[in-house]
Amino acid sequence: MTSAQRYLVLVTCFLALVFDGVELGLMPVASLSVSKSLLGTAFTAELGGEWFARFTAALMLGAAIGGIALGSLGDRIGRTRAMGVCILCYSVFAALGAYARTQEQMLILRFLVGLGVGGLWPNGIALVSECWSGASRPLVSGAMMAGLNAGILLLSQLARHWPITPDSWRWLFQFVGLPAVLGVFVLLALPESPKWLATRGSAQGPVTPLRELFQPALLRFTLLGVLLSTIPMVGAWSASKWMIPWADKVAGATNVSYKAATQGWWALGAVLGSFAGAQLAAWLGRRQSYALISVTTFAITVTMFQKTAPLQPGFHAIVLAQGFVATLFFGWLALYLPELFPTRVRATGSGLAYNSGRFATALGVLAAGFLFSALGGSYPRVGTLCASIYALGFIVIWWAPDTKTADLEA
Repeated sequence: MTSAQRYLVLVTCFLALVFDGVELGLMPVASLSVSKSLLGTAFTAELGGEWFARFTAALMLGAAIGGIALGSLGDRIGRTRAMGVCILCYSVFAALGAYARTQEQMLILRFLVGLGVGGLWPNGIALVSECWSGASRPLVSGAMMAGLNAGILLLSQLARHWPITPDSWRWLFQFVGLPAVLGVFVLLALPESPKWLATRGSAQGPVTPLRELFQPALLRFTLLGVLLSTIPMVGAWSASKWMIPWADKVAGATNVSYKAATQGWWALGAVLGSFAGAQLAAWLGRRQSYALISVTTFAITVTMFQKTAPLQPGFHAIVLAQGFVATLFFGWLALYLPELFPTRVRATGSGLAYNSGRFATALGVLAAGFLFSALGGSYPRVGTLCASIYALGFIVIWWAPDTKTADLEA
């Protein structure tokens, strides 16, 4: 590839992940307003929390299925074609949310949005990893994951300036349909990965990329990738994300933009953390860095829910810190997962590993929703209990291979 083509790939994938992040950040900041609007007089605080869990679970389930199915599509028809399909999927179905009239309609649309959200990550990361190799790859991998959280930060700033209320939320869903233009550009003009082009048809026999991942040669790496992705994914959505509806409940009546400010501080930390995660993995080593991130995230998440609260001094400072440490995982994964799999199954393997965690996340979020109701609607208690998932990372990582000296084979 020429230098200009490589930078075009980098910028385009970054923008695609920015809009992917916008979709991930949409319902945490808009869910209660949507539920108040669509449920009307039937709305209660506990019911709002339950619907937040359902919307999140639907997105995660869709992302899990999309990440595996559309990740496999990227190994079959090319990274760029699969990326274009994913961008169009999450943009079009997100925009249709502006016309939802019931909670059930919104639930179905969030599942369909999730298909594109999940499919974009493995194809985008595989494309960038294959176009940018060598010493620059940790930097590029970190930049890609920073893009994901930059989208959440962008959304939070929009919500601060144009507050999302039960009477004014449909404009936001119309706005998040605009990336469809980027999807058309990717399909028509983005260069394909030279490594993927060079390895088309290289798989032995009739084994599909998805089946090959469960053959003896790759089974261990597949299972480890799934476990290492599941822990931060479940932690992020069943524990960390409760801070935003918590902020909305405590401060919403007097400061409608406080929830957006909370998400903004978290996203700012997340942009920095997701970028630094790949650098930390390159500097400290894959195993040592993951273990350190696991312990630190567990400690700071428990502190956030037990030692602070919305509107208290220092709450946004610890939200910023939690966003930083919790998203170190995802910069780490962007560097590590492509190293586990050969080129012919890289998008499928990365997608399966990263998005299988979302199946567990969908179940974990639903369980957290029931737990939330059982605990009397206590955000600190449900957040603290669910944060224990992070501690498992310190144990699991020692079975994983340290790929610090590995390079992506052609």
